[in-house]
Amino acid sequence: MPTTAPRPTARSAAAAPSPAGQPAPRLGVLLCNLGTPDAPTPAAVKRYLAEFLSDPRVVELPPLLWQPLLRLAILPLRAKESARKYEKIWQPEDGGSPLLAYTRKQALMLRGWLGEAGLRGVDVQAAMRYGQPGIIAQLERWHAQGVEKMLLLPLYPQYSATTTASVIDQAHAWAGSKRNMPELRIVKHYADDAGYIAALARRTLEHWQTHGRPEVLVMSYHGIPARNVAKGDPYAQQCQRSAALLAQQLGLQPAQYRVTFQSRFGRAQWLQPYTQPTLEQLAREGVKTVDLICPGFASDCLETLEEIDMEVRQAFLAHGGQEFRYIPCLNDHPAWISALRDLVLRHTAHW
Repeated sequence: MPTTAPRPTARSAAAAPSPAGQPAPRLGVLLCNLGTPDAPTPAAVKRYLAEFLSDPRVVELPPLLWQPLLRLAILPLRAKESARKYEKIWQPEDGGSPLLAYTRKQALMLRGWLGEAGLRGVDVQAAMRYGQPGIIAQLERWHAQGVEKMLLLPLYPQYSATTTASVIDQAHAWAGSKRNMPELRIVKHYADDAGYIAALARRTLEHWQTHGRPEVLVMSYHGIPARNVAKGDPYAQQCQRSAALLAQQLGLQPAQYRVTFQSRFGRAQWLQPYTQPTLEQLAREGVKTVDLICPGFASDCLETLEEIDMEVRQAFLAHGGQEFRYIPCLNDHPAWISALRDLVLRHTAHW
């Protein structure tokens, strides 16, 4: 989604010094993920959730109604509960948040792979829509270096107004504050991208080479309110498209896989079928072995490591299932970095 930039000034992006004294990049590529608290503590989680749940793209309620409920009721309780969950997955030896650690690894690897592909003078960084490191801070850093071209690649394969559109909002609001605007491009979605689907299939097949095939493969996506789809959000359709393409790559028949939605929040109806009840029903029906993959998550995080691999696992086993096998997210898998590289090369082809 290009934004027309003004004519370059006499200052050359290639000659502008970076903070480290090195020539500034001519192009910045920003991998944008959702976000993470700074620590697995109630105070840190409360700050993170307050920013996240105050985004009108996430909660479409009038602020005068929503903010008192959020500040007085939801945050005090949810922050403590979420902090306990974050403690279960926190990895101090790897930088704490798995989401942040994997996103940074992806950025580091992608920078190298782009260089090997012949795209020189490119800086690749990781940023979070909520929490740190922030998107605006990195855009400001590049702008101060004189970088004229910036590509934002949200790590949401399927577009939703609750995720990708929020990144677009923030980036355009920042650019709109600049007299000399950089040229911005934003990758809207890649739900049916061949490289993305191939990476998912490669991850799954490698898992099956070690553990064997399950009776049922469950593909669990993050949910959104059903009313969002009724208003025109294409997210559900794109999730189904990704799932069908992955099933085709894996040679699965319709009875061999399920598409579900997780992480429901509040009492409103969200996209269905819900993940945990589906796993419980499969167990009651006599299914003994299931594999579960989360195609909509580029990096393992709270929703995959705690909600899926702990809570949903326990629910499946408690209802009669015998073996629950979680397939990790794409993370730093080489096939995924290859897909990201190809996405960047296509979207920067004329730069």
